[in-house]
Amino acid sequence: MVIQGSQGHGGVTDTFKFILRVSRPRFWIYTGGTYVIGYTLGAYGFMDFLAPSYYVYLIYFFLPANIFIYGVNDCWDEETDCLNPKKGTMEHMLESFERRKLLISLAAVAVLSAVLMLSQTPEEALIFLGFLFLSYFYSAPPLRFKEKPFLDFSSNYLYIMPGIFGYNLVTGSLPDLNLLVAGFCHIAAMHIFSAVPDTEYDSETGIITTPVFIGRRKALGLSAFFWIILSLLTVHLTDFHPLSFLVFLYPLFPLSVLLSERIRIERIYWYLPYINTSLGGLLFLALINNRVFHWI
Repeated sequence: MVIQGSQGHGGVTDTFKFILRVSRPRFWIYTGGTYVIGYTLGAYGFMDFLAPSYYVYLIYFFLPANIFIYGVNDCWDEETDCLNPKKGTMEHMLESFERRKLLISLAAVAVLSAVLMLSQTPEEALIFLGFLFLSYFYSAPPLRFKEKPFLDFSSNYLYIMPGIFGYNLVTGSLPDLNLLVAGFCHIAAMHIFSAVPDTEYDSETGIITTPVFIGRRKALGLSAFFWIILSLLTVHLTDFHPLSFLVFLYPLFPLSVLLSERIRIERIYWYLPYINTSLGGLLFLALINNRVFHWI
């Protein structure tokens, strides 16, 4: 009896570890953080952060959403992931015996998503569906946006959708167009830059991403262009607040790779989540200070 209990406990623990590996915790901030920023941008005061719905979707966009995004990706990329240098080292590589466990996890997230939609307004449901649609068809056929130049980075707007949802959840409206454009510029630059290290692998496996289609150097230039536009928009939208100039750290990433042969993109790429977390955290603190405490 003791042995059976231990096995059961081990099974639950193993499943939880598997879910964590699939969901890629280092990237949780890209959905959960975006949701928090969007919600905070729309919040009127402290009471908005006591709403149960805020915490329901906070949990959803940190864990279940990432199980869905990366689980679908692992499911459809299983045959080619063995050639991906990042798999098995920096990212989890799905084993054949794990496939059933992955499908059950994806089904659970799908059911959870459907249940959440029952209490959403039509506009909230539309935004939520948009997130799920882009998350699924980024990797899944027949659309499989990740294999289509320019659509690959455009479809990565899925990472901005949680922010739009959070904003709509608290205000019932959509964010300003300038914010939506800024979000597109950031996610486009992020996707292009992160796809550059995979150019050789993608080319060998027949995945025609934007960097494969236009070349590594042009892709780095396009990434820098989008981040420069983001930086200019950010500085303008914040009325030239001194801290807003920190956003210019982003274009330094592709520009440094372009201008220096000593800087390897395969190495500095992994610092981006830390920059995103730091600047996102700073933005959240500034917003919460303004929206809740009204000190600035």
